[in-house]
Amino acid sequence: MPSAGSCGPPGRRPRWLGRGTANALADDGHEVVVHVRNPARLADAGGATRWKGVVTGDLADIGEITGAARQAGTYGRFDAVVHNAGVMNQPQQATVNVVAPYLLTALMDKPGRLIYLSSSRHRTGSTDLRRLATGNASYDDTKLWVTALALTLAFRWRGTSSQAVVPGWVPTRMGGPGAPTPPIPVRGATSSGLQPGPLRRASR
Repeated sequence: MPSAGSCGPPGRRPRWLGRGTANALADDGHEVVVHVRNPARLADAGGATRWKGVVTGDLADIGEITGAARQAGTYGRFDAVVHNAGVMNQPQQATVNVVAPYLLTALMDKPGRLIYLSSSRHRTGSTDLRRLATGNASYDDTKLWVTALALTLAFRWRGTSSQAVVPGWVPTRMGGPGAPTPPIPVRGATSSGLQPGPLRRASR
């Protein structure tokens, strides 16, 4: 269930990590359910007719996160869930970057694969979870915590493959126009990684 709402900066060709992933998977014959924060943006979502369904909800709001999980539950168990929504602005970043993927993982039926979008900046994040409670968590902290979530699930959930993925600095609206790296070609990098096959747990 990739998030399809991210768009690129003005003046450059738009880049969409979630939307590109969703469309590439749909083109390869997968049934895709996407998440969007604002249903009004579906009008310019490009390729929406190829998707099996849409889940809506603001991932900065706890009530809407649980509502999104309930909507996703109507589609049954997913083969794969891609958690790629993210923000850099306070105070939403801790909720969107960490709490939302945690709650969605806890509330949705356990899928075959989990993919969490991380960042190389997780290396400078703090392990002090009190920063989450006090509202002082940095972007780096949130990416460390979501990476830790991915790794924990890889070890603890039998039958589910879990990965944290670093896409590089990408020219999305959050990445900004100065980003030097185009998005990884999803057909070669992401879609092929989601093809049906044996599920493997991370080795210790």
